[in-house]
Amino acid sequence: MTPTRAPQFKISCMVTSAPAQNTSQLAAHIRQRLVDEAAQSMAVLIGLVELHLTALLKDFATAADQKLLLETWTLYQNQEKNWLEGTAKAWRAALKPDAPQPSGLPLSNTLELVSTEAVENQILASRLALSVMEVAASEVNDLRKRLKSLPPHQDLSAQDIVHPEVLALAMVEQWGRCGFSLESWQLINTVVQHHINAQWRQIYARCNAELVEQGVMPVIAPEERAKSKPVVSADGKPAGEGQSPDAPGSYGRQVAGPVATASGLPGQSIHGSPGFADRGAPAWPRGASYPSAARPMGVLDRVGRWLTDMAPMQNFPPTFQYAPSEPLMTALAQRPAPAGFFGDASGAEQPLPELVLVQVAGDLKQQSTELKKLAKNDNEKAIIELITLMFQSILQEDRIPPGIRVWFARLQMPVLSLALTDPNFFNRHDHPARQLIDHMGSCVLGFDASAINSEDLAAEIKRVVQVIEQYPDAGERVYQRVYDEFKEFLKSFLTQKSATQKVVGVAQQVEQKETLAIQCTIELRNQIKEMPVRDGIRDFLYKVWSDVIAVASMRQGGQHETTLALKKTATDLIWAASAKPNRADRAQVIADLPGLLQSLRYGMSLLGLDGEVQDGHIKAISDILADAFMSKTPAIDMAQIQTLAERLDHLEDYFSNDGAEELPLDAQSIEDLLGIDASDLEVVSSGGAEANPVMMAWAQNLNLGAWFTLNYLEQVVQVQYVWRSPLGHLHLFSSVVGRSYLIQTTRLAAYLQDGLLKPQEDVSLMVRATRDAMAKLEANPARLLQ
Repeated sequence: MTPTRAPQFKISCMVTSAPAQNTSQLAAHIRQRLVDEAAQSMAVLIGLVELHLTALLKDFATAADQKLLLETWTLYQNQEKNWLEGTAKAWRAALKPDAPQPSGLPLSNTLELVSTEAVENQILASRLALSVMEVAASEVNDLRKRLKSLPPHQDLSAQDIVHPEVLALAMVEQWGRCGFSLESWQLINTVVQHHINAQWRQIYARCNAELVEQGVMPVIAPEERAKSKPVVSADGKPAGEGQSPDAPGSYGRQVAGPVATASGLPGQSIHGSPGFADRGAPAWPRGASYPSAARPMGVLDRVGRWLTDMAPMQNFPPTFQYAPSEPLMTALAQRPAPAGFFGDASGAEQPLPELVLVQVAGDLKQQSTELKKLAKNDNEKAIIELITLMFQSILQEDRIPPGIRVWFARLQMPVLSLALTDPNFFNRHDHPARQLIDHMGSCVLGFDASAINSEDLAAEIKRVVQVIEQYPDAGERVYQRVYDEFKEFLKSFLTQKSATQKVVGVAQQVEQKETLAIQCTIELRNQIKEMPVRDGIRDFLYKVWSDVIAVASMRQGGQHETTLALKKTATDLIWAASAKPNRADRAQVIADLPGLLQSLRYGMSLLGLDGEVQDGHIKAISDILADAFMSKTPAIDMAQIQTLAERLDHLEDYFSNDGAEELPLDAQSIEDLLGIDASDLEVVSSGGAEANPVMMAWAQNLNLGAWFTLNYLEQVVQVQYVWRSPLGHLHLFSSVVGRSYLIQTTRLAAYLQDGLLKPQEDVSLMVRATRDAMAKLEANPARLLQ
């Protein structure tokens, strides 16, 4: 079946720029224009959605959910017009003064039952609105400000159509009423988001331009934007009004500066990447410090400076080395766990985690309000509010499974206790509490939450949280302890699948063999460079016998008698091939020659060399030995031979662990040398330019469990970082379909540098939460003391 192009549908509407007779008519006219132009924009969007679904259908064989894709595409052919008309009708209905409340979450503080569908719709709409605000915050906020300035100067209703979340919610709800499932929205989310980001920004800008033409606030001073109170959305959360285009939460308009992270590297992002908010900024060398006048300001710097600016108001030193109020800390220590926390009940009594999140958010907000009343100064109130907003942002991160989000929420009060007593929580990028939350978040912020929703991982996160709750007075130490334990857990958890265990076993043997071969070659070269050794013998030792010693050491151990015998064969061969001026030496060579040749053949058989190749090496060696009998050159000193033998006997003691030299390996050599099936292993051995030291440092400090996008051989796959070899030379990434990718450190750094391997999360969970919190506080500073 060949998909046919659906016709374009248009909404009959007229956008007029005629001035209104009075302010009420002008406000109504602007809202009508907003709806009309949004409807026209959506008429274009439905065609883009249809093209997008058709493109996905062409790759039907590789689709993750073929049934969902086919059902969605088929239904869309009949329902695209209904979706458009239903959305436009809902928008027009919202223009009426007595418009009914949308079917989102309740606005009141009363406890009401809401459907899971309503919660999911609200989440989708909120994310769409947030995306719009990232690119059009100034346009949206300016329009809100101008409309509120018109008599009778009333605050905008949460259901006012001027809010992007109200527009988005109607689109999502009408999608469901056309018979589409919530899962099907994910098929079109990207194209919808990109379209409305661009189109709605222009629509808001044109509405602002008309108001300016009518003389409504031609200029909005920055301080006026800062005074704006955030509009409460349908779910009771601030909608971002008053957010400056350059506020930390406005990702589309960030100022230059390093992304504050949980690692100790300046300018690193969630996975240790030397990233800057402004990608044009230079990467700072690992371990270097920024000059005070030139160092860009990161998120944590903004928080630290913001809190420091508040300190003189309370007559406290900027470092905040003071004891929090005793009633506040007592209340924190005696706080009850919020009722209904997911994971406390038995399996049969477990409520839906999506609904539990609503109750959890309310409980934590109530606790924060009560704690604020016990705070003895504005600084404590500010810290309470900042931590509260940070964890609200984490609770709203719908890419984290709901059940795990609730366990993150249980960390809010312990982290608040820590922040009140330890100023380093806000000042240090590498604070263990931040590192712990960031690392746990990176493991569950994958591209497919269903694929990583492991019971073992959830149980470990639960254990971590419970340990922290049991030791509320341990401060930073308990976070460091459980963070170390969490990293150890990941080492086994990420490789517990049988297929991954098999690949890890292969990779470990490969690293051991190749590093041994390289080290053996280096040792032989260093020890015999001053010896009169024939070139043919040198080549054989470097290219063949070093691999023999490596394979024997890997299979049987470096001190096994067979391995030691093969190491001795190298020194015996060097001595036998040297000049023999006296009769006793020649007699000893003749006596030892059968055993030497037998040992050489045994060693070459370990490499899988066939008989013809072995015969060629034996003939070349025999010719050199025969020539040595007639040579008049000086003999090799036996002391040199003895030194070389001792170095080879303890070869494993001289390993290099810098990972600077790339190992010569590929899938075929793995199968030939180790006799192991490597069909599920892809050795990434091409692509990427030479990496700089900063990229090498990044490659050596990736967090296990993090998700990446890998572009290899013109194929883009989503992979998780699951294993780092003991010597640090090799790194293993695993895809959800069971294919593994083995990358050496130098190649990994090159891929990171050239963008062939990209972290799926450029900003850590805590940094993103801090940005969101700072944006809300800067938009409405009064909430700090409320």
